[in-house]
Amino acid sequence: MAKPALHSFSTLTFDVVGTLIDFERGIIDWFRRWLRGHAVDKTDEEILAAFAVCEDYYQKRSPEKPFTAMLPLICNDMAAGWGMSADENDGMDFRSSIRQWPAFADSRAALAELKKCFRLVAVTNADSWALRYMSASLDDPFAESVTCDEVGINKPSHQVFSYVLEKLARHGVSKDDILHVAQSQYHDIRPASEMGFATAWIERRRGQMGFGATPEPALIVEPDFHSDSMAGFVDQVRRSGWLSARALKTS
Repeated sequence: MAKPALHSFSTLTFDVVGTLIDFERGIIDWFRRWLRGHAVDKTDEEILAAFAVCEDYYQKRSPEKPFTAMLPLICNDMAAGWGMSADENDGMDFRSSIRQWPAFADSRAALAELKKCFRLVAVTNADSWALRYMSASLDDPFAESVTCDEVGINKPSHQVFSYVLEKLARHGVSKDDILHVAQSQYHDIRPASEMGFATAWIERRRGQMGFGATPEPALIVEPDFHSDSMAGFVDQVRRSGWLSARALKTS
């Protein structure tokens, strides 16, 4: 099947955590401080791998629970796995740290440019509380959002993508108008592809071993577009002529 043309899309739906927000840096920074307080040392990859295992467990056990609400449970389980104990305050502090998780260096500029030509929609496993902070750190680029507490279930459930279609249909947007942009094969690229969405994989960990803090997918699905960064994705859009053509049309 031929790759769709970028100019055929009017709407970009975005995974937020991991694609636009550097959640691995946020996780590492919090656990490094916490571990130092207990005189324990773990490598970055040990921290991220432990997080991925615990997240995968809660994704499967409680798919209705927003990612944000999983964070205290993940914190407790990670500590227990290292033979340590995290109390309720630790878990809630880890949850609260999502407010300071940084945007990737290229996210704000990329979204500002893409916003000139596309409708931008956040599709996140976080809840609306956490998305407010993350969106603010991205200069509030989204025209619409879909959060876990709104849908009642997490990606990779197909129900999330069905809900996206239902919500965006109110604006006259169909599946053929949407390109789903995401870092996670597990949460996004595979289920979106299975639902018939065009996809753009932002492979933030290209060149690194493993999947970091993201659960390992059963298989890697070939996306319609592929880049290792948001800046690289914008370059693809720019080379297609879509940004300049659309900007001229709306000027």
